[in-house]
Amino acid sequence: MRRSLIVGLTGNIATGKSTVLAYLRSKGAHVIDADRLAHQAILPGGPAYTDVVAACGPEIVRDDGTIDRLMLGRRVFGDPQALHRLEQIVHPAVFALAQAELAATTALVVVVEAIKLLESGRLLTLCRGVWVVTADPEVQLRRLVDERNMSEADARQRMAAQPPQSEKIVRATRVITNNGSREELHAALDQAWNELLEAA
Repeated sequence: MRRSLIVGLTGNIATGKSTVLAYLRSKGAHVIDADRLAHQAILPGGPAYTDVVAACGPEIVRDDGTIDRLMLGRRVFGDPQALHRLEQIVHPAVFALAQAELAATTALVVVVEAIKLLESGRLLTLCRGVWVVTADPEVQLRRLVDERNMSEADARQRMAAQPPQSEKIVRATRVITNNGSREELHAALDQAWNELLEAA
């Protein structure tokens, strides 16, 4: 069986990662969503559930046994040590789930999408290249205000909370700039897709 071509995909808020992923899916790529796997890992019976409850306390568990993610977030996001502890539990579980999903797919191209792909380390080891989706700050701002109904102040705060795009760009094997029309984005993705297949 031919081995899958595995590409990592990341980018900051409102750069258009969801649009990119939808188009790559339409071309036959299998998408592994790290955020979805993180949610799966902390479900009852999931590989990180017991350790997360032990680390963060039984108060985060709802009556139905599921973890209250809002309460979990409040517990860790104001406490860097607690956040680090949570990541130490969840990231290995996400990596194991991603490996299992990779083993089960027959797709030629697999895209591993993670907001912290470059920071996570382990997921990055699965990828033969990293595609970073970028957009100009004024484009990001307009999308957050127009498409997500954020206030300009909230949008700017969300953008400022993320690492600069330049830090991702320097580690990219391909930069997908998404400032223009959907047709322009699709043309750039067609080129990236064809070059990926040619290099296989």
